Amino acid sequence: MGRTHETGSDAGGPARLLARLAVLAAVGSLAVLVPALGEGGLVVVGAGLLGLIICAVGAWWFVAYRGPARLLGALLAVAAPVAVLVLFAHDGLWLTALILVLCWGVALACAREALRRSSRERWMRAAPASRPEHPVLIMNPKSGGGKVGRFALAERARELGARVILLDPSAPADVAELARGAVADGADLLGVAGGDGTQALVAAVAAEHDLPFLVVCAGTRNHFAMDLGLDRSDPSRCLDALTDGEELRVDLGDVAGRAFVNTVSFGVYADIVQRPEYRDDKAGTALARTPDLLLGEGVGRLRARADDTRLSSQQALLVSNNPYASPDALSSGARRPRLDGGELGVIGIRVEDAAQAADLAVRGTWSPGLTVLTARRVEVTAETDEIPVAIDGEALRMPTPVVCTLRRGALRVLVPRDRPGVVVPPPPVNWRRIVDLAFGRTDVRGREPRG
Repeated sequence: MGRTHETGSDAGGPARLLARLAVLAAVGSLAVLVPALGEGGLVVVGAGLLGLIICAVGAWWFVAYRGPARLLGALLAVAAPVAVLVLFAHDGLWLTALILVLCWGVALACAREALRRSSRERWMRAAPASRPEHPVLIMNPKSGGGKVGRFALAERARELGARVILLDPSAPADVAELARGAVADGADLLGVAGGDGTQALVAAVAAEHDLPFLVVCAGTRNHFAMDLGLDRSDPSRCLDALTDGEELRVDLGDVAGRAFVNTVSFGVYADIVQRPEYRDDKAGTALARTPDLLLGEGVGRLRARADDTRLSSQQALLVSNNPYASPDALSSGARRPRLDGGELGVIGIRVEDAAQAADLAVRGTWSPGLTVLTARRVEVTAETDEIPVAIDGEALRMPTPVVCTLRRGALRVLVPRDRPGVVVPPPPVNWRRIVDLAFGRTDVRGREPRG
C-alpha cells in the first residue's frame, strides 16, 4: 500500500513538548532583552532592524539601477550587516545579541516542528499499480547536463522492457506528437527523462488518454520530481517504478490550454527568460534587464483576478500547481506540501522603490508589496495585447487575457514504491496556536478539548 503522511495522530507528546520549548525560548529571549534595555538591549534590537532596512535598500538599488547607484547598493547590502557586527563587538553587545539570536532561533525551530507534528495535513495517498506491458519513455540526452547518458537511463529502461525514444538535440521535435504517436502504437504508459517543461507536455497527453505517467528526474532542478518524493540524486531509481511501482493522482495546471506541472510566471522573470542570452548567462541577463523592467519608462504592469480577489500594478506574478509552503517559490528548496489539493497558488509582487523594498524585508508576508493567496481560477491581463509567459521555465508569449485553471486529479503518476518521500514543510508560525498547543487549550489536532 502507498505511504500516507499524517502527523498528529501519534505525535501528541512530542508536539506539545516542542510547543512548550518554543514558548520557553521566546520568554527566554524577552528575559535576556528586558534586563539589558539599560545596557544596550535596545541598541541590539535597533541596530539589527536598521541593518536589515539598509541591506534591503542596498539590494533594491543593486537590482533596480545601473552605474554608481548599483555599486552603492552593493556596498550598502554588504556593509550594513558587517557594520552591525562591528558595533556589537565594539560596544561589548555581542554576547547579548548572540543569546537573543540563539533563543529566538530555538523558539522558531521548536514552534515550526511542533506545528508540523501536530498538523492534520496528509500527504498524497498512493494506490497499488499493475506493471505496464508497453511503456514508452521519451528521453532528452542534453537535459540536466547529460544525465541520460551519465546514469545510463536509456539502457536501464530497455532492460526493464520499455521502448525508449531518444530526442536529437540538433533536430527539435514536437514531444507531444511523439507521445501521441506512442499511444497510437499501443503504449500503456508514457514517461519523460528531461526537464519540467518537457514533463508537462507529455503529461498532458497521458492525462488526455488516462494513462499512467512516469517522471524520470533528468532535468536541472526537477521541482516536480522533488514534490513527488522522488530521488533527485539518482534518476535511475525512478525507473524502479516500472517493476515495483504505485500510483498517485495529482492535479495538472492549465494555462490558456497548455499544461503545466509547476509554475507559470508573468512579469519580470517571464520577460528575462525570453532573452536568447539567458540560457548561457542567467545572472548577467537578469542584472542587465531588471532596471528597465522595474523602473523603465512605459513598463507595463500586470493586472490579475484570482477568483474574487483583484490584484493591480503587479511587477511579477507567479501561479503554481497547488500552493508552495513558502512565498519564496523560486528558490531551489521551495516545496509544495501536496499536489492534489485542487487549488492554484498565487504570489504577486509590487515594489516600486527602496522604501517598499525595506518594508517587504521587515514585514515579509504582512507587507502590502507581497500578495499570497490561493484560487481556482486566475486571469492575468495587461495594457498590451500580448505578454511574456514562462511555463515551467519555458519562454512563450501569449495573448491577453491569460487564464490559469487546474484539472483536479487529472494525472496518474507512477512512482517507485521505495522512494525518499516528501519532507512535509511546517505551517507558518502561529504563536496563538503554539500557546494553545503548549498549555492544552486545543488537542494536537487543533480541536477544542471536550469538556
